[in-house]
Amino acid sequence: MKANFHNSTGHLASLIILMLALSTSLQSQEVKPEWYDFGDAIRFTGDKDYNIALRGYIQPSFESKWYTDETLEGAYNRFRIRRLRLRIEGDAARHKVRWRLQFDLSGNNEVDGISASALMDAWVSYRFNRNWRVRFGQKNTATDNRQLLVRSHTLQLAERSRVTSAFSSIREFGFFFDGNYRVGSSYIRPSIVITNGDGLNAFGNDFGGLKYGGRLDFLPFGTFVNLGQYHEVDMMRELTPKLVVGAAYSWNQGMSSRRGRTSGDILYFDKDTALSLPNFGKLCIDFIFKYKGFSAVGEFVYTHASVPDNVAIRQRNNGTFSSNLEVDGVQDPENYVKGRMMLGTGYHIMMGYLFKNRFSVDARYTYLDADQHSFLNNGTFYNRPNYYTFGVSKYFSKMYGFKIQSSITYVDALEGSNDVTSTPMDGDEWIFRIITTLAF
Repeated sequence: MKANFHNSTGHLASLIILMLALSTSLQSQEVKPEWYDFGDAIRFTGDKDYNIALRGYIQPSFESKWYTDETLEGAYNRFRIRRLRLRIEGDAARHKVRWRLQFDLSGNNEVDGISASALMDAWVSYRFNRNWRVRFGQKNTATDNRQLLVRSHTLQLAERSRVTSAFSSIREFGFFFDGNYRVGSSYIRPSIVITNGDGLNAFGNDFGGLKYGGRLDFLPFGTFVNLGQYHEVDMMRELTPKLVVGAAYSWNQGMSSRRGRTSGDILYFDKDTALSLPNFGKLCIDFIFKYKGFSAVGEFVYTHASVPDNVAIRQRNNGTFSSNLEVDGVQDPENYVKGRMMLGTGYHIMMGYLFKNRFSVDARYTYLDADQHSFLNNGTFYNRPNYYTFGVSKYFSKMYGFKIQSSITYVDALEGSNDVTSTPMDGDEWIFRIITTLAF
């Protein structure tokens, strides 16, 4: 059974109207600013238990990429505003109702390779009781790997791992149920997610069915200080060991893109031109550990797909149709479809130490293992199994108000890889990054 979110635009408009109504209600009461800590939002409270917080940050960055292939001259350099975000959020009705709007004005997205959108988050939530709340709207999803639950300006290295760019959906539109149960000194946190499965801002035709998934997190040693499970570095220098370990799985019915970030990018049909799309499953297992300045983060992701037997036609980028579904010169619809999806396994392990002077040294190893038929074998964007990263950071405030980060990454490229201009290369590559963050 297929069900579409064709009314995404109307839903989102209703959300925005509700959020504005909540915020304007402050006008009828006395509004008082709270104490401000550098990097920790500007907050206002009203006399009827209404709260609004305004926060934002800017991240200028520089990236340089060069190759060990001596036939490739020079380096590829890029200056840009990596992120420029503004977020307004609030709560009301004794914290039972919450809402958020977040925009990115940089023209970039969370990872390269997808079109940018100014609207990042737009949701409202309602807390049923002390254990459960539901959010409706557009936001990050618990069925992605844990790094997508970490706030972008609190990352431990200058950029997210390649596991995130290869497999994550970033943001989705739908219903998000989050639970929280205390068992002695431990916590169990289940999540249930039902979304359109087509990433953010699916304002046009919404192809395929829904995406269903869930996550289960376990915190055996209690909660982290200051929501530390959503930050990678141990800024609070946990006095006792803290650990969160979790697993998530999702099933996307009728996906029309490589990994579920957009709707309608890749379409297939049966011989009668009726829509016939593949299904996409994803498993994530991950953890974060912190203790006295030391932190460790690990993630494992596995993806798989099922392709309908009746796929016979594909739609080209220019809108025309073709029945050519050949793989190695043989008509092979199943493996042709899989070859355009992000299928395989990936994991990364990252460790770091934050000194008391707020200098941090960090290292990460990332591995991608592509299926035989997978877009992970693409020579220009992937076809690189090993990434070795070392980074040094300086934090000037506990609330991430200002920081400077640099990293160097060695990338092991397989035979058949290309440089950023799609020129074939024989060798590996190096990537240097430096990024600064100024937040309020």
